[in-house]
Amino acid sequence: MMEQASPVMQNLRRSSVWFVASVLVLVASSIGLSRFLETETPAISLSLDPLNVDALIGEITDELSDTSIAPNLDALLAKAEGALRFDLADARLYSLIGEIKYRQGQKGEAYELFDQARRVSKTEIHALQRSIDRSIETGNLAGAVREIDTLLRRWPDQFPGIADGLPTILSNPDGYHAVLTAIGAEAPWRASLFAILGKTPQGLGLANRLLLDLTGSSAPPKSSELSTVISGYIGQKEYGLAYRLFLFSLSDEERKLSGYIFNSTFEPVFSGKPFDWQLRNQSGLEVTFVTSQDAVEGEGGGTVRFLNTPVKNTALQQLVELPPGLYKISLTASARNLKLPKDLFWSIRCVDSADEIARFDIPEGTYNRQSLSHEFSVGAAACPMQLLRLETAAIAESWRFRYVGTLVMHKLSIERLPS
Repeated sequence: MMEQASPVMQNLRRSSVWFVASVLVLVASSIGLSRFLETETPAISLSLDPLNVDALIGEITDELSDTSIAPNLDALLAKAEGALRFDLADARLYSLIGEIKYRQGQKGEAYELFDQARRVSKTEIHALQRSIDRSIETGNLAGAVREIDTLLRRWPDQFPGIADGLPTILSNPDGYHAVLTAIGAEAPWRASLFAILGKTPQGLGLANRLLLDLTGSSAPPKSSELSTVISGYIGQKEYGLAYRLFLFSLSDEERKLSGYIFNSTFEPVFSGKPFDWQLRNQSGLEVTFVTSQDAVEGEGGGTVRFLNTPVKNTALQQLVELPPGLYKISLTASARNLKLPKDLFWSIRCVDSADEIARFDIPEGTYNRQSLSHEFSVGAAACPMQLLRLETAAIAESWRFRYVGTLVMHKLSIERLPS
């Protein structure tokens, strides 16, 4: 039979087990606390767990980013290379060592390390950024665009840092073709590209060219992209270019709705682009468009239903482009129990000056397909674009002036008269 351990030995064994368990708990707690602190206080995190690579990378990155003091590059390099011996599969360490050597002037070695970082992880962010810079510096713009695409697919929040260089890349034939290929493959940064290009005259020209080249491709221009560029032209006061791009963007079905007023019969189709009807939510009224085939008793068109409340302005407008000349605006409308405490009217104003060049009132009451018209002229003075808007004369939303009833506008059109 095996001898039973003495009480003293049993106590010693229990004490040893407790001690080892306590040490393991402390180690685990230190590692856990180190992980918790690695982002905000990497130095403290490292003191708790010297092998915490994330904390080490955070500490070195903080020192490299601190512009108030010159970092000790040799000391940082020793730390990073020491960590690499324990973790050869961490792309961030190769990239970090590469950045230190880059700052030490050893660019050849630095780019070898950036390449190694990308072999370990093709989306390592800093190595990608440095590779993009190198490709642009050496004129390899097609390569730069491929790297930009890789970067932005993984790190879409990095687009602002790339944006400033895109017009330069697009100005080069190789760069332009590479960008066109990328966005034709539905690159997720496509919308951001058009947004940034829409802010400058040079960018607008490039964006317009991209839209033309995408037409007829497997990834044709989207309505939102066209709207962005059209709005960009309007913001630059290039009204003629804006209107021509709008006309170019119309589908065969949409072209049937063309005229000085687009969609003059208020068909329920909305492109969201400038020069189409713009509707916004507004309390006190409802605006709906109904095609004549779907309307009750044939009353198709734009319906404005007032909800017995004050109404200041309205929710319906459209940009139009009327060259200098004499015009007539005509409206065919029906109304049911329409009560207007202040005027309800269509106005045409110059976009740049807001000067009113035409206005005609809509009558109260109940009527069926009443025809209204008003002649006006657009002078040769600077008024290259106009805003057509349905509005009220109410200045303040006073409950003494409550709008009631329904207005159905079957057709609103503008025709040019002989001068």
